[in-house]
Amino acid sequence: MKKKKESFILGKLLQKIASKIGASVLIEPKWRVAGQIIFKSGKHSYFRFNTLDLNPMGSSEMAKDKDYANFFMRTMGYKTVPESRPFFSNAWGDTIGDLTQDINAAYLHAKKIGFPVIVKPNSGSQGSGVALVHNKQEFYKAMRTIFKYDRVALVEQKVTGRDYRIVVLDKKVISAYERIPLNIVGDGKVTIQKLLIKKQKDFITLGRDTFIKIDDQRIIVKLKHQQLNLQSVPKKGQKIYLLDNANLSSGGDSVDVTEKIHKGFKTVAIKLTADMGLRLCGVDVMVDGDIVKTPDKYSILEINSAPGLDHYAKTGKVQERIVEELYLKVLKHIET
Repeated sequence: MKKKKESFILGKLLQKIASKIGASVLIEPKWRVAGQIIFKSGKHSYFRFNTLDLNPMGSSEMAKDKDYANFFMRTMGYKTVPESRPFFSNAWGDTIGDLTQDINAAYLHAKKIGFPVIVKPNSGSQGSGVALVHNKQEFYKAMRTIFKYDRVALVEQKVTGRDYRIVVLDKKVISAYERIPLNIVGDGKVTIQKLLIKKQKDFITLGRDTFIKIDDQRIIVKLKHQQLNLQSVPKKGQKIYLLDNANLSSGGDSVDVTEKIHKGFKTVAIKLTADMGLRLCGVDVMVDGDIVKTPDKYSILEINSAPGLDHYAKTGKVQERIVEELYLKVLKHIET
């Protein structure tokens, strides 16, 4: 199946809702990913992809670097993923004069903390390159894949639980949803590969840009560790998870929990956003339990200073309306 070019909804969405506050939006016509917001006061603001003119530049840049962000969050006492360390590609290690944190050092760290471990690009987004690896062969393959497009990779201890994103805007939680990894449900008749093709067609029908790369090695490995492959036929009603990251852009599903989230998690997310110098922030949390209960066993996976809600908006009409309301609030905050 031919990969569909991803489209970003932010520009079109802002054009749709801006008039509600007397504003207008001009989008650069060729690529349609950058735009100008003109408020009724005459104030101008800008956006590019999912990044709005809201967060300070320094704080935004810090949030984009997972290792730096983890350092400052840990220093301030937040519960981050344990045993997370950065390692460098050979080219970058040579550039900065540090050849001690190469891929071989990364493997020794992985052995020390114990397989399986998570490896991921330091500056990546949307779950790209994130992999759960179980042995030396998988580890080196995943790390070399990361180093093709990122000079720094993180190796960290695997944490288990339920994956949530909490979106904060100026000291208020405006959205929270559980993210469920890409999965299929068997019917007892067709293969996993055919079920994935059907899921891709369903995404297209829903208007989701998500592209499922069926031959993704992460899917192959995930199935292998469940003693399955793409030609396996799951039993009727059997749910099979195909990736370890739960990003909606990777084919994950979402369940809204905005009205159910425990106030303790709201407090953590709001305080963290402020402590990182941000106004708008997506806080990703792995909870060993349920987010409706008092915070106890959880880890902050990462933060995002440009929490694009494109894929969330395309999961259904209800979610689309929620996102419109969220961005209307964002526009009002930018205007003030």
